[in-house]
Amino acid sequence: MSVPTAQSARQLTEPPFRADHVGSLLRPPMLLAAREAHAEGKLSAEDLHGVEDEAITTVIALQEEIGLRAATDGEFRRTSWHMDFIYQLGGIQKTDEQMRVRMRNARGENSFTSAGLAVRAPVRLEHTIFGADFRFLAEHTRTAVPKLTIPSPSMVHYRSGTAAIDRSVYPDVEQFWTDLSAAYADEVRALGELGCRYLQFDDTSLAYLNDPAQRAMMAGRGEDADHQHLRYIRLINAALAGRPAGMRVTTHMCRGNYRSSWAAEGGYDFVAEALFGELEVDGFFCEFDDERSGGFEPLRFVPPGKRVVLGLVTSKRPELESKDLLKRRVEEASKYVPLEQLCLSPQCGFSSTVEGNALTLEEQVAKLRLIVETAEEIWG
Repeated sequence: MSVPTAQSARQLTEPPFRADHVGSLLRPPMLLAAREAHAEGKLSAEDLHGVEDEAITTVIALQEEIGLRAATDGEFRRTSWHMDFIYQLGGIQKTDEQMRVRMRNARGENSFTSAGLAVRAPVRLEHTIFGADFRFLAEHTRTAVPKLTIPSPSMVHYRSGTAAIDRSVYPDVEQFWTDLSAAYADEVRALGELGCRYLQFDDTSLAYLNDPAQRAMMAGRGEDADHQHLRYIRLINAALAGRPAGMRVTTHMCRGNYRSSWAAEGGYDFVAEALFGELEVDGFFCEFDDERSGGFEPLRFVPPGKRVVLGLVTSKRPELESKDLLKRRVEEASKYVPLEQLCLSPQCGFSSTVEGNALTLEEQVAKLRLIVETAEEIWG
């Protein structure tokens, strides 16, 4: 691989970092056992919280020991990466509807069912969601920047579509979009007041919409599938318009992640020009671990000053990538985005839901160490 320039080799002082990770981490056995005991009524909520505290403290220290510049709480207090947040928004209700989500993996098809949601009152922020979680994370980081991940506002809509909106509440659906972005803007400001300086919007919709099958599904629900990504970009930008000075925001886009399975396929071509050119974030976490994600050509739309975190290390399989392969792929990406704008990470979280992907804790650590070591060799 070519030798980085002095500019590209410098250490980054603000996120996203040269070696970074998406957010969720495999839950340790003691935490899984405690969650099961709590569900069975054998462990109190207070005692479960104590087990979570211990597990999070341990995993923060692990991330710092590995050499990661940013640390999350592994999303250890959540069942899923997005619904634990969305159900806490005012106006959003969980429904009895059981939604079947089709997934695929190397062995064939997989699926899971989840409760639906409905918008039955004006959308608003009633309290700072994950505020206490962030405070605990920030109190226990020592060398790393505390990073909080939350679902993008577009996930509120993509989950069930406009059909989930009570039209007696929102006769004009435009008001729904306005209220949703305002609720998120309030959340962003509140997190900033707690000291959050690294916030990530996790967003599958902006990756899913590259898949013709997903666009056909959206069109079948009566949505404007060909322009939905533009609506989502405006929604996110409105949510971030008043973010605190000094807060760095990234977005992570993947094609689904449940027990090493995925839901969508296809490169970033369909959304790339608008996504990279118009979305007002500081960095893009993009999965590129295999052919499902397409090539690097769409990255040509990334403007100067924005960073792309290349998700080249898969979180879906235990096999460890070679450093030489990772370096060659970073070099290939640098044909479209200058090397100084690139970073390295896993393609997704290791445990987007509590069940986790098909890796061991040791294999997860090996992949995170590989990312740190490879980034050091590429950028210095």
